[in-house]
Amino acid sequence: MYRPDTLAFPQSQAERLARLAERMQRTGQWSPAQSAGRRWTIGCVSLEITQRCNLDCTLCYLSDSAEAVRDIPLEDLFRRIDGIALQFGPNADVQISGGDPTLRDRAELSQIVRYVRAQGLRASLFTNGILLTREWLQQLAADGLNDVAFHVDMTQERKGYSSEADLDALRLRYIDMARGLPVSVLFNTTVFAGNMHEIAGVADFFVQHNDVVRFASFQLGADTGRGTVVGRDPIMVTQTSVCEAIQRGVGVALNFDALQGGHRACNRYAMLVTVGAQRFDALADGEFVARVMRDTASVAFERDQGLRGARALAKALLGKRHLWAGFARHALRTLWQSRGQWVSRGLRVPPVRKISFFTHNFMDACGLDSERIDACVFMAATVDGPMAMCAYNAERDRYLLKPIRLASGKIWQPLAVAPDANGEIRIPLKWLKGKPRDAAMGERKALVQAHITGVTQDEARRIAEESR
Repeated sequence: MYRPDTLAFPQSQAERLARLAERMQRTGQWSPAQSAGRRWTIGCVSLEITQRCNLDCTLCYLSDSAEAVRDIPLEDLFRRIDGIALQFGPNADVQISGGDPTLRDRAELSQIVRYVRAQGLRASLFTNGILLTREWLQQLAADGLNDVAFHVDMTQERKGYSSEADLDALRLRYIDMARGLPVSVLFNTTVFAGNMHEIAGVADFFVQHNDVVRFASFQLGADTGRGTVVGRDPIMVTQTSVCEAIQRGVGVALNFDALQGGHRACNRYAMLVTVGAQRFDALADGEFVARVMRDTASVAFERDQGLRGARALAKALLGKRHLWAGFARHALRTLWQSRGQWVSRGLRVPPVRKISFFTHNFMDACGLDSERIDACVFMAATVDGPMAMCAYNAERDRYLLKPIRLASGKIWQPLAVAPDANGEIRIPLKWLKGKPRDAAMGERKALVQAHITGVTQDEARRIAEESR
């Protein structure tokens, strides 16, 4: 099982790429289309700066004790960022997440963004958007923030919204919040049986707003953490069914196999290009796309779709004459197929935009696949170093509740509550969410019932436990 903290830091970017490539080879994931170990050294690393959250999602990966865990000191967060930079090198993606990171002190959040950027890494803010404002986002952009990713879906049970279609109004508000700012806008959607029938509509909404939305991630819910939804529908919600729903929504067949990022059972990726109102699969020719990826692996592309991305690609192609014919062929084909868009605008250039679609298949805590863990490209920055996210989710408290020795020698204790006289830790009801809150409420109800009926408290607890 891959745990990077046991490895010495690599000394060069070539060594970092080689290490990831070796893991892809070892797990049977190395192919001409594999980006991991060619274009990048890691997909992303999640830096959880708080465990607190202002929502109570039915599919929540946070642990039972999350709300009682104090915010990690900046000193240790900076140490973790240093480790990410040493382990994965320049331009590695750091997801500043939580809980919800906007619950952290505003000045500290700015310091974290600036520190990530100062180490040569990319900074992304992952938030539910409840507390975020345009002015705050503008400040974070000035601090160096690259991306903002909004998590919006029906698992959050936001008041006043009864469907994913209703939530489009909230998504649009977030889009307008970020419009015109120098950050790329991403959206995360958790997929479960309750919203699977609406995923096509959600995908179409993102395409309709791809003047701002650059990336749409659809994450399959997993049985892990404190969430109350247990088990995934194995027929309705699968990698294949989610990809099919996205294609129905955008109205175009998409090639989810042209590029591979890590383990195929974990991640799938596709890209759509719009010319005016017309939609095209940007990765239709998988063989050519894989060749371009391999031959331009050293070129850094931003997620924005302005001139910078086009210039970087054009510059990379200047020395790749063997690719010119392929690009010319695809450009002419797209030009011909979109001729109606040009004619309708009096031969003026129609807007050309792109949007990427990504699916991530998280694993249940009790169903971890060691091969997929070994091939993981989505890490969590823990007290012991980066580790596979699904493995971390399965035993979060093992890492979150570990005391941290600071540079001063002081031991920082993560829990905001102390053990009782018997050495047990009882988290107050006000800090419980999801399954632990339901369990505590059930026990409280059972004790009240015991008082009324005369049943012993132990018997009442046994009955309450059996009823769950």
